Amino acid sequence: MNRRDFLRNSAVIGTGLGVGGFIPFKDALGDDRSRVTILHTNDTHARIEPFPDSAPDHAGMGGVARRATLVNQLRAENPDSLLLDAGDVFQGTPYFNKYNGALDFEVMSKMGYDATTIGNHEFDNGVDGFEKVMGKANFPFVSSNYDFGTTIMGQRVQDFIVRKVAGIKIGIFGIGVAFENLVLPHLHKGVTYLDPVDVSADMVARLRRHHHCDMIICLSHIGYRYDDNRVSDRVVAQQVDGIDLIVGGHTHTFMPEPELIERENGGRTWISQVGFAGVVLGRMDFYFDRQRAIAGVQHHQYPVTEKLDNKV
Repeated sequence: MNRRDFLRNSAVIGTGLGVGGFIPFKDALGDDRSRVTILHTNDTHARIEPFPDSAPDHAGMGGVARRATLVNQLRAENPDSLLLDAGDVFQGTPYFNKYNGALDFEVMSKMGYDATTIGNHEFDNGVDGFEKVMGKANFPFVSSNYDFGTTIMGQRVQDFIVRKVAGIKIGIFGIGVAFENLVLPHLHKGVTYLDPVDVSADMVARLRRHHHCDMIICLSHIGYRYDDNRVSDRVVAQQVDGIDLIVGGHTHTFMPEPELIERENGGRTWISQVGFAGVVLGRMDFYFDRQRAIAGVQHHQYPVTEKLDNKV
């Protein structure tokens, strides 16, 4: 997709612009703007190969080779990009049964993922089983509300990371879902779940005040929304000020487009989730003014289909 098509087909938000506006950023913001592209996946669930053509849903879609091709194309368009994942890399196909997640981490490393958070299925082989294959990953694991204490994972997981892209300082932290009814106690032994809302507020304060981040991204594996009182991405976005983007997972939600949560104080948080199994790649472009404040946002979703080159 060329630049003109991307601008025409993407939703825009910025100073003086409404959602769905189509004013090119060159005219709206000037030539000195910075652009950071966020590419994201969630709940890939060991879907190394595409779904078979006979599958009842998503037939012929997905596959890591196609995803890699797409990621490379988009990085060529804008090298100032981050590739992020919202957890549940494990479980779902015989590849996990055979390789226990090691293969997934190897291919994600080859694709150049910049970070992932930890989903509930990452505990399917226990804390020790997870740690055993982490060495296959050359990217960091961020998890802020799982306290690994003195477990073997204690030194392998980070509360947050800070990356500088196109001159923009970006803080990235992660939150995970409660273990109850999802992870057997012996599989998360020694790991304590902490409230995602409280932890998110603490992470924002640390990243904004102490690390002077211009942008904050939350990699979330707590779910987009619920009908009951469970904490969700929407709850975090409504209650925690200062998160610019929540890359979501867990509920396998195919959002037709990202949702913008606007708080009474004028704060804004985008939420994006792209289903599961790597059948869609999400993209968010953030434009920054000369003061490194977000001045515009575009979004797009790319189906991962047979139209992409199926070669690593």
